[in-house]
Amino acid sequence: IVTGAGAVVRVAAGKELYGRVVDPLGRPIDGKGPVSSHHFEPIERPAPAIIERELVTEPVQTGLLVIDTLFALGRGQRELIIGDRATGKTTIAIDTIIRQKTSDIICVYVAVGQKSSSVRRVVDAVEAYGAPERCIFVVAEASASPGLQWIAPFAGMTMAEYFRDRGQHALIIIDDLSKHAASHREIGLLTRQPPGREAYPGDVFYVHARLLERAAKLSAEKGGGSLTALPIAETDAGNLSAYIPTNLISITDGQIVLNTKLFHEGQKPAVDAGTSVSRIGGKTQARVLREAAETLRLDYAQFLELEMFTRFGGMPDTRVRAQLTRGARIRAILAQSQHMPLRLADEVALVMAVQSGQLNALPLSAISAFRKALPAEIDKAAPEAVRMIGDTGTLDDAGKESLMHVIAAQVQSLMPDEAADA
Repeated sequence: IVTGAGAVVRVAAGKELYGRVVDPLGRPIDGKGPVSSHHFEPIERPAPAIIERELVTEPVQTGLLVIDTLFALGRGQRELIIGDRATGKTTIAIDTIIRQKTSDIICVYVAVGQKSSSVRRVVDAVEAYGAPERCIFVVAEASASPGLQWIAPFAGMTMAEYFRDRGQHALIIIDDLSKHAASHREIGLLTRQPPGREAYPGDVFYVHARLLERAAKLSAEKGGGSLTALPIAETDAGNLSAYIPTNLISITDGQIVLNTKLFHEGQKPAVDAGTSVSRIGGKTQARVLREAAETLRLDYAQFLELEMFTRFGGMPDTRVRAQLTRGARIRAILAQSQHMPLRLADEVALVMAVQSGQLNALPLSAISAFRKALPAEIDKAAPEAVRMIGDTGTLDDAGKESLMHVIAAQVQSLMPDEAADA
């Protein structure tokens, strides 16, 4: 016998969930015993009003050079990660969680309709490289009922809001909203709601809008906490104009678009610089990185266009050749191995190296070795500059000079013998 209690669904929230893998109702599924939380919050809560919000001004460092330099994220922003299946969407999310090991951001990862093996990989990666003791994993697997899959993002949002409302900073990753929309459609059709475009119920836009609107930077009167959302959506054959992708693009403050072609060419993260955008990021970016990467995006865009034209043959003039050489180096430093997020100081040094033109003489095959060796070199030869960037996000002239000196020495050590002699 089932009787209605007249109460809304509530879920456990608080520090007792740290390091735990729970289902959307807060029940543990990691075999570590019951969750001892006594604090319960409803999964559906109104988003903060405009008057309760503050401007997004503080950065969220993802540790991914291509995102932090070209499409920077801010605390309280909602940035969509979108692309075809198996293009590295979840990897970007995992690397962002791993990067928070050295920050004060608490991470909530919500898996909606994912395979158990995929969820296991995420948890293992965070345990191996990140700080699982400040992460919460909310899992509604593909085999879970549509109802559980439907409430998963709302439950995760409530768990993250607990920290935001106490003046702390939280990050929520929802993987992914395409599957959440499919479960909403399933429930809608079973309950005989009239189907709309692509058979989704008419309120699917409102469901995602009210969910993502809960991510915000709160005003000082409300404690100054923030909740940053990184929802993930899957496209079919790169079609960004499908129903759910267009809905999510219009709700969020920008999107990071992953390109299948770039992925198969070995450019990872496979971020499409032309179609990706952050509608807030530039204002939140650490000042030292913003100054270093001032024209980087424009230079990279021009390089991609020039490269396309020069494929047709013909000998480009000296100026164009120089642009192509520099652009190839920009692309090389933007490539990054997974689970190896960079510190802000490493990113600044890499951008300074490519922007100053010092990498132009270095063969492309040596760029990877340069990237790997640079963090240890700047720690050893320019510790004061590294400390200043980490503490204040700024760099004085002496610091810039010491970094440039390290970069020049590192480039010289990697030069082929005949080039070094010349």
